[in-house]
Amino acid sequence: MMKCRIYRVICLLTLLLLLAGYGISSCSALLWAASKPETSVQELAVPEKGAYTGAYVDFGEGEDHVTLEAIQKFDKLVGKHQAIIAFGNFWGEQQFSLKNVQIVTLYGAIPYIFWSPWDKPYSEDNIPDRFNLYNILNGMWDAYIDKWAEDARDFGKPLLVAWGLEMNGTGFPWSAYFYGGGQKDLINQPSDYLGPKIFKQAYRYVVNRVRAKGARNIQWVFHVNNYSYHSGDWNRFAAYYPGSDYVDWLGMSVYGKLDNDMDWISFYDGCNLAYQEICHVDPSKPVMVAEWGVGEYPAFGNKAEWLRSAFEDYTERFPRIKAAVYWHERWQNEDGSYSNLRINSSPEALGAFREGVEDTYWIGNPRYHNKKSSKP
Repeated sequence: MMKCRIYRVICLLTLLLLLAGYGISSCSALLWAASKPETSVQELAVPEKGAYTGAYVDFGEGEDHVTLEAIQKFDKLVGKHQAIIAFGNFWGEQQFSLKNVQIVTLYGAIPYIFWSPWDKPYSEDNIPDRFNLYNILNGMWDAYIDKWAEDARDFGKPLLVAWGLEMNGTGFPWSAYFYGGGQKDLINQPSDYLGPKIFKQAYRYVVNRVRAKGARNIQWVFHVNNYSYHSGDWNRFAAYYPGSDYVDWLGMSVYGKLDNDMDWISFYDGCNLAYQEICHVDPSKPVMVAEWGVGEYPAFGNKAEWLRSAFEDYTERFPRIKAAVYWHERWQNEDGSYSNLRINSSPEALGAFREGVEDTYWIGNPRYHNKKSSKP
């Protein structure tokens, strides 16, 4: 009976439009738009109090060898469930990481995908490769972007995605430094700084294509490094910001000492100026520390005390930070030394981390709410 009533309404509306002088094609388009069903899409809710705790758990060279065992081992080690699990999904793989998002969702966290236009070998300081920003803007990778978007859409559950993270340095082939940096674009208007302008164009291009495929289950993270390599107005966070319509979370990486060449600095010293700057980029968006951590260097500083102070700073000094993703990894450097960011790099460090994260301020399970979205 309900189907009959709907059919009669559609027929009547069609007749009225035809009598009003509309063409058949116009009628069809209007009817499709009017009858398009509304679907409920879930997204990660911003907590009013506290912040989500999350981690990247040493998923290998490609940052994508995600296993449930590794996540659960970290869970047991830290003594708390994680709300966010981060991993890489690089363009050199040429596919959406379906298995990885399934594993993370099975664990009960929201996947945070570092979706970077990066080709093998995945090593920093590579120059732009086949996934360079010009090729992206020229449509060379449209088929891949579209297929990735369709797979993300069909997965259906909430995702966090950062595209082209830490673009304000020189370590990645999508860094604006390689695309003109602080040179002025004198040919096109507005005459913005060339490097950031090309990055913003590529960011919007990718997000627009993904959205055109209906992947509304994605929340986009604008993810910068806490300080810019090469100073100047052209390399400030705001120069790269693609606009509030393209960003759901503001993200930044904040690290202490990572290798023998770096100075020992506190979490506060590494975070404060970047926090102030990114909060001014967009006052309406929540902030996450999308990567954070420190190495074990007893001759330079006390890692356990560094962690304790960091947890105090999160709760007392940085109220807009609503999520923090710890980088739990150990790697060997070219000089043979090791950078050990793991929370269990020493018994003292492990104790400090467990003590900090057990506070009820840290939310170990993601919370979601519904947003309305029209099915494409």
